[in-house]
Amino acid sequence: MAVKTRFDVTHLCGDTVEHDLSARPADQRAGYARWLSTRPCTDCWRSERAGDSAEREAWLANRRAKEQQDAAEWATRFRMPALDGPPKALAWGERTRHQLVSAAYLALVGDGDMDEEQWLTVEEQARTVDRAGWWIDQREADPADLPELLAAATESARTTENPF
Repeated sequence: MAVKTRFDVTHLCGDTVEHDLSARPADQRAGYARWLSTRPCTDCWRSERAGDSAEREAWLANRRAKEQQDAAEWATRFRMPALDGPPKALAWGERTRHQLVSAAYLALVGDGDMDEEQWLTVEEQARTVDRAGWWIDQREADPADLPELLAAATESARTTENPF
């Protein structure tokens, strides 16, 4: 007699669903069917996740708006120039610049041995890099590496004025 391949499973949500477990080894089917009964059915799981997705998107939108506001206030306070680049990259670049420069200050001046006067030089260099894409590319950099990254930034990371 063949081992059963189809199981009627009553899920945690109360729905009963027939599952074809023929793809599983015969000795694992019953245990897997028991495990399935401790989970919601696929339809309930998907609808639950859709709600989570909407909540997550709303949370993320609020977080991004707060980060954007903080970055704008920071840029004004420290006289950082507006960034240049595609419209979709500007907000991301501004947030990234704010996060990286702030973290670099903490790493180099707060926890490191750089003094405020040396930091002003780094800050001036940061003002010259106004391409949003450059800042986005540095988003995963170690904040302590910012002075070296700024020194290595080429003219393509800076907007040049039209001499004509």
